[in-house]
Amino acid sequence: MAEEVKPSAPEKSGADVVKGDFATILVGVGTMLDNTLTPLSKIVAQTLDSMTTVAKQILDGMNSSLSQKK
Repeated sequence: MAEEVKPSAPEKSGADVVKGDFATILVGVGTMLDNTLTPLSKIVAQTLDSMTTVAKQILDGMNSSLSQKK
């Protein structure tokens, strides 16, 4: 007697394959964006820190100049 062979895993329909592929693409795009934006955000943070330091030095210099004129 011959036994009917059944697949061990159910076959995916076309819609499931598209959903899976779309999710994979979204994860890939998200990873690429994250890897790109993380270094950029660090650069922006360092730039803002530098600008803050320079602005403080300018204000301190102006303050000391105005204090001497009084």
